Amino acid sequence: MDPDDLPFVVAEHLRHFPDSFFARLGPKFLTAYNRTYLTGPDARAYIAEIGGRPAGFLIGATDPEAHRRHVLRHNGRGLLFRALGRLLLRPRLALYFLRTRLLRYGRKLIRNRVARQAPAIGHSGVTAVLDYIVVAEHARRRGIGAWLIAQFAEDATDAGRTRVTLVTAVEGGAGPYYDRLGWGCQGEIRTHEGRQLLAYDLPLSEGTTPDRH
Repeated sequence: MDPDDLPFVVAEHLRHFPDSFFARLGPKFLTAYNRTYLTGPDARAYIAEIGGRPAGFLIGATDPEAHRRHVLRHNGRGLLFRALGRLLLRPRLALYFLRTRLLRYGRKLIRNRVARQAPAIGHSGVTAVLDYIVVAEHARRRGIGAWLIAQFAEDATDAGRTRVTLVTAVEGGAGPYYDRLGWGCQGEIRTHEGRQLLAYDLPLSEGTTPDRH
């Protein structure tokens, strides 16, 4: 993925995940946030094309904690200002943020400061996280999603990860699709906002990648 792909990525993100908090902060914030996956050494961003047209994308982190530190260190101030500007214009969203996310984000900032004072040696964990994957409606049933996932799993394996995780909605989510690709459902989780999600896990081993078909 390169910066020219971001309009497609943001448009598809807003279309498929309109209720996510970052989507509710607006396309400008979402563009800036997705751009961090193009610059972070512990993040991956892929675009799939058909006939020169974008057909799908995947973004994820091979080391989520390291990527979070990168985002806060290099992009934190700009993202904060964009988010605050949006929250000031949307009081209900600001109240939602205060109620569900302020404390959690504050804890992450504290952990990041501690990590900067005593940086970890090597990777901070063994689990990669697939954050978002979308295949455009006109390009489905062509194996694009499986191909994108296989690329991420291969990079995660090369980075020394032992598994990949993701979440999908209980109602209307992609659980059956991940079942077919060999992911294991680890059960339901409930977010701070009250959303019900299914957690999925894909074990990795060196020299192997998931089925691409």
